[in-house]
This record gives sequence, structure tokens and C-alpha cells, in this order.
Amino acid sequence: MSISSDLSLVYTGSRVEGLLLKELLEEKGIGVFKKDTLEASVIAGWADGSPEDACQLYVETANAAEAKKFLEEYFKARDKKSKK
Repeated sequence: MSISSDLSLVYTGSRVEGLLLKELLEEKGIGVFKKDTLEASVIAGWADGSPEDACQLYVETANAAEAKKFLEEYFKARDKKSKK
């Protein structure tokens, strides 16, 4: 399986929000592959990357449109709440 053709990147951001979004997508029946560059580097013995963009979420390309639509709705709702 080639990451570039079988998986699509749908999110890059913080680890905390990435974990939440991974759970939410999985609840919708969308499988998610999480890549955490900060966690991987710490396990290897050094810290590389920043917490703000350490997490990347990938979904199967066939589910990418549905996942992106869900994430757009999530971010709109989140941003709307933070402006109040």
C-alpha cells in the first residue's frame, strides 16, 4: 500500500485536537491512521517538531471527501463558539 495513493491527509495540527478528531471520525465509521512526529521523535530519543503541527491524520482516499466535510463542519462550529 502506498501512502500517497491509498491514504489522504485530512488534518495537520495539535496532538490534543488530533486525538479528539481521530475519535470523532472513527465514531462516524471512518478509519484513521495517526502519525505523530513529536511522539515518534521522543520515543527515538530526541524531540523534533512542534506541538502545534505534530499530528497528522490520514484516511483512506475513498473516505477523504466525507472526512474533510466532517472536519470543515467541526472547525466552523468550533470557531463560531470561540468567537462568542
